[in-house]
Amino acid sequence: MELFYGQADNSGIVSLNAEESTHLVKVMRHREGDEICVMDGAGTFMRCELTEANPKGCFARIKESIKGWHSHPYHLTMAVCPTKNNDRFEWMGEKVTEAGVDLIVPVIGERSERKVYKTDRLRRIALSAAKQSLKASIPEIEEPISVLKFIETAPEDSLRLIAYCSEGEKLSIKDALSQSKAHNISILIGPEGDFSPKEIAAALKAGFKPVHLGTSRLRTETAAVCAAFAVYLNYLT
Repeated sequence: MELFYGQADNSGIVSLNAEESTHLVKVMRHREGDEICVMDGAGTFMRCELTEANPKGCFARIKESIKGWHSHPYHLTMAVCPTKNNDRFEWMGEKVTEAGVDLIVPVIGERSERKVYKTDRLRRIALSAAKQSLKASIPEIEEPISVLKFIETAPEDSLRLIAYCSEGEKLSIKDALSQSKAHNISILIGPEGDFSPKEIAAALKAGFKPVHLGTSRLRTETAAVCAAFAVYLNYLT
């Protein structure tokens, strides 16, 4: 299935921006009258008839609309420290989008090697990953904040988890999910040098539950992907 990104108006017409329109017309060779599939990034899938095939801006008439298309029964926030190698962080963003994530928050830790992160490219990657994995929702990408600020502002009614390398008693993500009725989940993943003792203490004091991802020592981006898929697989029936 080819899936495009566009926005619907109140009259049942979907418009596609220049980038999507160029791909639709010049790469995929669609013409007026073709049926195309469009998602709006907010959870709605639309089966449409293409009414204007212009590479500068296409329009289509909605024939069928499905809300919550290929959605998941939880709200997942991944708060992850950007990696020194930016490509690895972007790979992480792509893969957690494929698994199913609602919000990605780049967080800057006391031991982070990368202290500045620009989100524009990650937003484009998340859009592409959502279309590729047949999702109608695009995860929101927040601007970077500090680890301590995220700990302070994470919703208290959510299941808040932190994965770190330091010793201590920890649950698996599966066990943490089974012990909670919350469907709003926040997972905090640290930088290459791990969280500082101050950050770990602040998280535990705020009610974050420590979790492990097995016995292997994982890179930041791998840990984030494993955590997102642990949640995804837990809800499969």
